[in-house]
Amino acid sequence: MVPPPPGEESQTVVLPPGWQSYLSPQGRRYYVNTATNETTWERPSSSSGIPASPGPHRSSLPPTVNGYHTSGTPAHPPETAHMSVRKSTGDSQNLGSSSPSKKQSKENTITINCVTFPHPDTMPEQQLLKPTEWSYCDYFWADKKDSQGNGTVAGFELLLQKQLKGKQMQKEMSEFIRERIKIEEEYAKNLAKLSQNSLAAQEEGSLGEAWAQVKKSLADEAEVHLKFSAKLHSEVEKPLMNFRENFKKDMKKCDHHIADLRKQLASRYAAVEKARKALTERQRDLEMKTQQLEIKLSNKTEEDIKKARRKSTQAGDDLMRCVDLYNQAQSKWFEEMVTTTLELERLEVERVEMIRQHLCQYTQLRHETDMFNQSTVEPVDQLLRKVDPAKDRELWVREHKTGNIRPVDMEI
Repeated sequence: MVPPPPGEESQTVVLPPGWQSYLSPQGRRYYVNTATNETTWERPSSSSGIPASPGPHRSSLPPTVNGYHTSGTPAHPPETAHMSVRKSTGDSQNLGSSSPSKKQSKENTITINCVTFPHPDTMPEQQLLKPTEWSYCDYFWADKKDSQGNGTVAGFELLLQKQLKGKQMQKEMSEFIRERIKIEEEYAKNLAKLSQNSLAAQEEGSLGEAWAQVKKSLADEAEVHLKFSAKLHSEVEKPLMNFRENFKKDMKKCDHHIADLRKQLASRYAAVEKARKALTERQRDLEMKTQQLEIKLSNKTEEDIKKARRKSTQAGDDLMRCVDLYNQAQSKWFEEMVTTTLELERLEVERVEMIRQHLCQYTQLRHETDMFNQSTVEPVDQLLRKVDPAKDRELWVREHKTGNIRPVDMEI
């Protein structure tokens, strides 16, 4: 609503209690009853508190809060929070006029791909819904040019692409762990095979015992790596693969829901533009017939003017209805966008936290594997410290000795 400029009627004529006067986008004055939300082009009577001669433009509106209907759309006058709307009048001098108020209302908003935004040059920066958090719900309202520059991508579509990319990265991480498991299984298989090798099996004594323990440690280490690979599968790979199995399906539903709301918004916007053109045509027709009346007075011309005025009024009402439906659709889209983007934000945080926890589990298993591997070589270290060449020689000599009588010189 545009407040009346200084020096206008509102400052010289006292209105009845509960009535306020405003200027339409065309510069024509109209009156609003703040108690009943009735609007009229006729100045209310100072005695009765109602319009002096109620005209066809008077209407009853839903209750308002801070100038807005409870349904979320702006109250009359015919200039909404999102779009400037021209109301038809029976005053020919205002038809097709380009008043400063009308130009100002046009410049207050910009429409991009059927979505209406406040003009950055005429409005201070909007308050963020979640300041300092760089939240999805604050930064993905407009569309963005694609990388090839051939078209645009909706902000919500970028968020969906982020979610689907995250799901793909999660899948690739699971595949990476699967390859790591294969390496562990192959390594364990080779260690077990090597532990059965008969090389140096005839080594004797304490060194032979230490060598046998080395071969046994390989079998023990193989068992450790098999357990490691099994835990990697059950505690890391499988959870990564199965997390949100129906994620893509859910995202598709979400995409269709927002896309349907966006299509409805585009349809309502097209209806507004069609109604706007119809109103312009009715106003021009009324203006033409009014000019014809000035040239030649006749009952037929007067009837044509009345008929044209009724059509112009109806076109204005149709435009107001279309704008109201558009604003309702945009309000619904806005609410769903906020709710859905916050949900996508929560899902992304949940995904990142889930992956972090499972990667922490991977490192924990890796540390445990290293610890168990170390335990397999401890018996080897103990036996190596007990290797005693002298004792081994004694044991060997005792077992294999052939006699302790030394030869002597031959006598003649």
